[in-house]
Amino acid sequence: MLIKNDFEVDQPVDKVWQFFDNIQQVAACLPGAELTDDLGDDKYVGKVAIRMGPVKMQFAGTAQIKERDDDAKRIVVDAAGADEKGRGQAAMLVTAKLVAAGGGTRVEVAQDLQLSGAAAQYGRGMISDVNAVLMRDFAVNMQNRISAMERGLSPDQIGAAAPAGGFAIGLRAMRMALTRVFKRFFAPYQPNPS
Repeated sequence: MLIKNDFEVDQPVDKVWQFFDNIQQVAACLPGAELTDDLGDDKYVGKVAIRMGPVKMQFAGTAQIKERDDDAKRIVVDAAGADEKGRGQAAMLVTAKLVAAGGGTRVEVAQDLQLSGAAAQYGRGMISDVNAVLMRDFAVNMQNRISAMERGLSPDQIGAAAPAGGFAIGLRAMRMALTRVFKRFFAPYQPNPS
């Protein structure tokens, strides 16, 4: 399943690209993610925990930077993991491209996501909505982290992003789904502006 998102960061593109060069800092912005080991050659071991309603899944696996293009400001990461309780697996190829947007940066993210087991039971819409919520949180965390580093705070003083909480994410994803449904339902009843 291909999921595309984009968001803007109020920082120049070169500064955001420099931030993307430090995978530990990037992972610290993703709610529920933690890098546990650097294997060298741009390969990392880590965990991602997420709760969607009553279901909590914790994936352990690896991530490897497959491509980094400094000129195009594009990075490709291949990640795969399995739920620690054996309830499913996930694999994802993430491509992020940075584009100058005024005085800031637009980050375009494409995720080719493959799920099996319990996580695959959620529909595409719910998975896309949860992903959109996580990307919004990631964007806010990244903006805050870059700003804190500019003020001289160290990564230890900043800390990692809060875990991806089920109730809050579930509510936000549900709101997105309901908005989509209402738009589809009421679209035929909108006056034609012609």
